[in-house]
Amino acid sequence: MAAAVFVCFFVFTLIIICLATPAVSWKKAGADDTAAAATIFPAIFTFGDSALDMGNNNNRFTMFKANYLPYGQDFTNHKPTGRFCNGKLVSDITAETLGFQTYPPPYLSPEASGRNLLIGAGFASAAAGYDEQASISNRAITLSQQLGNYKEYQSKVAMVVGDEEAGAIVANGLHILSCGTGDYLRNYYINPGVRRRFTPYEYSSFLVASFSKFIKDLHGLGARKIGVTSLPPLGCFPAALTQFGYQQEKGCVRTINNEVLVFNRKLNSTAATLQKQLSGLKLVVFDVFKPLYDAIMSPSTHGFDEVRKGCCSTGAVETVSVLCNPKFHETCSNATKYMFWDSIHLSEAANQMLADTMIVQGYALV
Repeated sequence: MAAAVFVCFFVFTLIIICLATPAVSWKKAGADDTAAAATIFPAIFTFGDSALDMGNNNNRFTMFKANYLPYGQDFTNHKPTGRFCNGKLVSDITAETLGFQTYPPPYLSPEASGRNLLIGAGFASAAAGYDEQASISNRAITLSQQLGNYKEYQSKVAMVVGDEEAGAIVANGLHILSCGTGDYLRNYYINPGVRRRFTPYEYSSFLVASFSKFIKDLHGLGARKIGVTSLPPLGCFPAALTQFGYQQEKGCVRTINNEVLVFNRKLNSTAATLQKQLSGLKLVVFDVFKPLYDAIMSPSTHGFDEVRKGCCSTGAVETVSVLCNPKFHETCSNATKYMFWDSIHLSEAANQMLADTMIVQGYALV
């Protein structure tokens, strides 16, 4: 109860700051004189994997897409958009909390043009990871390609509002990165070749080095306010429970969670070093491990009934596909009581819980 009160107070404080903070103005495409929203950040930019992919994979030749039901069944108009969720992603909820009147569009969508780009864009691609070779194998938009799209985005915005205002949008915009889940669950733990090449400790170092390069490159393109999510407790995800034979047992796959914690410690250490090295950089690591793990260990306290299988999953076939079946739309009766939507992605209810946590942790980015 105390935590909920604190979040409400913190969000109220952010709203007061929003009202007192000037922001870059924008209009919806086709609007005549739509009033500009006053927000702490003029724009939101998202990078990484399916946790933040809003539809960039929809027209790609890849199995990792979510432009079909039951994905999106609880989203606007109950239609799939390419989001790997029944409803809103963390970034959608964050945008609403920060006062945005609409969501930044996925960069590869038809909506990503003209003044619509002034509130940012989503560059994330499902199955992308810190391991670029794995991203290529999964036909995802790699992190380096996402940065290329981001650079192209800046040129487009400059054509709309000029170089100076475009630079301000980038420098003052909120950049969010979520990556790494697929590197482990869809690569390291199922690919014998990768395990022969790297020990778990070596692989975490390899991934963190990729993270470091991405942040340096993003900073080089003008970003100054960046939040990156830690890895969640992957050993508790339905895909891991099924793969390692835990679906009929209590608890999580401890080995995986221990290796995730090693990665997270390296991520935090590297982020602290980068913030000292890179001029003007504000870099925050959002801890998503603890709130998710706490909720999994004590689901009823956090409003969940089911935390071991996805709402659209059977709990027994996640080794074949981690996604919902496009030919079988039956889901659980109440997704708000499920932490997971499919065997690897969170439900909107879980995303709401994370967004509440991240908005507090992200105060240093203001």
